[in-house]
Amino acid sequence: MPNRLAQATSPYLLQHADNPVDWWPWGPEAFEEARRRDVPVLLSVGYSACHWCHVMAHESFEDELTAAYMNEHFVNIKVDREERPDVDAVYMEAVQAATGQGGWPMSVFMTADGEPFYFGTYFPPEPRHGSASFMQVLEGVRTAWVGRREEVAEVAQKITRDLAGRALGAGGSELPTAESQGNALLGLTREYDAMRGGFGGAPKFPPSMVVEFLLRHHARTGSEGALQMAADTCEAMARGGIYDQLGGGFARYSVDREWVVPHFEKMLYDNALLCRVYAHLWRATRSDLARRVALETADFIVRELRTREGGFASALDADSEDPRTGEHVEGAYYAWTPAQLREVLGEADGSFAVGYFGVTEEGTFEHGKSVLQLPQDGPAADAERIASVKERLLAARDRRPAPGRDDKVVAAWNGLAIAALAECGAYFERPDLVERATEAADLLVRVHFDVAAGRARLARTSRDGHVGANAGVLEDYGDVAEGFLALASVTGEGVWLEFAGFLVDLVLDRFTAEDGSLYDTAHDAEKLIRRPQDPTDTAAPSGWTAAAGALLSYAAHTGSEAHRTAAERALGVVQALGPRAPRFIGHGLAVAEALLDGPREVAVVGHPDDPGRAALHRTALLGTAPGAVVAVGLPRAADGSGGEFPLLAERTLVRDLPTAYVCRHFVCARPTTDPVELAGQLGAVRP
Repeated sequence: MPNRLAQATSPYLLQHADNPVDWWPWGPEAFEEARRRDVPVLLSVGYSACHWCHVMAHESFEDELTAAYMNEHFVNIKVDREERPDVDAVYMEAVQAATGQGGWPMSVFMTADGEPFYFGTYFPPEPRHGSASFMQVLEGVRTAWVGRREEVAEVAQKITRDLAGRALGAGGSELPTAESQGNALLGLTREYDAMRGGFGGAPKFPPSMVVEFLLRHHARTGSEGALQMAADTCEAMARGGIYDQLGGGFARYSVDREWVVPHFEKMLYDNALLCRVYAHLWRATRSDLARRVALETADFIVRELRTREGGFASALDADSEDPRTGEHVEGAYYAWTPAQLREVLGEADGSFAVGYFGVTEEGTFEHGKSVLQLPQDGPAADAERIASVKERLLAARDRRPAPGRDDKVVAAWNGLAIAALAECGAYFERPDLVERATEAADLLVRVHFDVAAGRARLARTSRDGHVGANAGVLEDYGDVAEGFLALASVTGEGVWLEFAGFLVDLVLDRFTAEDGSLYDTAHDAEKLIRRPQDPTDTAAPSGWTAAAGALLSYAAHTGSEAHRTAAERALGVVQALGPRAPRFIGHGLAVAEALLDGPREVAVVGHPDDPGRAALHRTALLGTAPGAVVAVGLPRAADGSGGEFPLLAERTLVRDLPTAYVCRHFVCARPTTDPVELAGQLGAVRP
């Protein structure tokens, strides 16, 4: 019989709706039940594409005896971390502080007041490698709760006090400087893997935000070292198994430092960020590889993640069914043996594919299977053969059982996708990608925006066109505003600037502390044991620095001193953390590069049917000046009539020709009608 999760909208929660565990969704009713029964709460947090979440569910939550013990002695709450990142952040901080590590599934035991006292991540069904089994943990917690309640309460209260005392006040007037940005670059060089690209050892995650900083730093300073680290890292990832050599798109991370074997789940946020990074790398270098990967990743997002309503789904699972055994195993959809390649392609092309994709008889993954790589490009003469091989392998793979898809739409990650698709569409003259970005933006406005009197807000998620119950967090406001601002620059439609302004105004009103620092939740959000506040990046930009970037861009578009001041105060944290921990505040460093560069404001005026305006507009979009904002349209008169953007105010045509203005703080260089001169003003490569 289904449990309470059967009414959930989260695909992850619905995966647990038929468990024998009597799960509760997060909410006051669950804590009241724990108080009434005088039992502890077991909070289990995960997400639908999480491999080890599936493993623990199969081993423990589907086991009748384990479930019976959980139901008798605990109130069990299941949370989708993607729906409630605030709940996840607060208790993950406690897990990491207590154990020195974190991850999912996250298991937290707490009182009916939400105060945690025991933590863990994945627990096996039997003791392994010195780790207690899940049942041993349950029994131990139950024993402590019954026999040592005062000790449990003391521990819970101490942990809660410690968490509450960690409020971070890192705003202020000390802005990032050229020197501090240089020191951050120096710190990155110390952790850079010069042999394999990327930073640190295994497991190795795509450093999207750090690469964006490196590209912007190169654009501002000319640092060849920064560009080389960015380009080499991108090439290593694109040639590795972390990149899907057949269908495009990136897996979550590589389990090894060589980028060979991925953890196979594919997340929207990774692919949106990397799509944009490779597009920006192409903009800086005109690399054919960067262009190909950017477009293939954009096409993957549209083909595999687009929903019927026009938004983008959150993720594809790591696991899928192995046709031979019927079991769900990681990587079954993606890995190949030499025999399988020859079976699909024939002996000659199969043998060619074995070498081309780095497949071995021993296998680079498990059970003699290999993850496809691209050790080197094939000869130009083999281009048609390579295209045919990839097409036939992709068709054969499509006949395999596909990984599951988490089809909820997360506002923040759709904002990232909107920015990436809009820019790729503009750079590579793919209007279909701009259309997909616009449709996703329309969905967010139509479904996720709530502008009812006294309740203006952005919802975190939707599914099947129905809005979820959870309020957006800071990253939703920052990333969606960023997506709208990118769409405004590409399309010349001022309505997207207006929607971005609505969001950044809510950031000022509901997320900003007196010292200029930013909270992850609004002031009227559900009160947890701590109000989460974290400026460091995880797999995606932190809400703090995402909002700072949107505030800065909006100020550049409008000349608003209030928004620029708020951005500057928020960026004090980059000055504090950038030189010490650059890998963990890459997006903040990228925004700081825009601040140091101006950012530049580009206004392009002219009639929409004039090819001269289109040439200037494209040149402006291809400019590498960090964080530059672009407005395009008809000249705007002083009374506001005409063009849709404030940047177009009183911008006149020169010799009655389409004209571009490049400004900093609304102080402009000489207007130009020449795309080549405009490219020079923006540090751009000639289109």
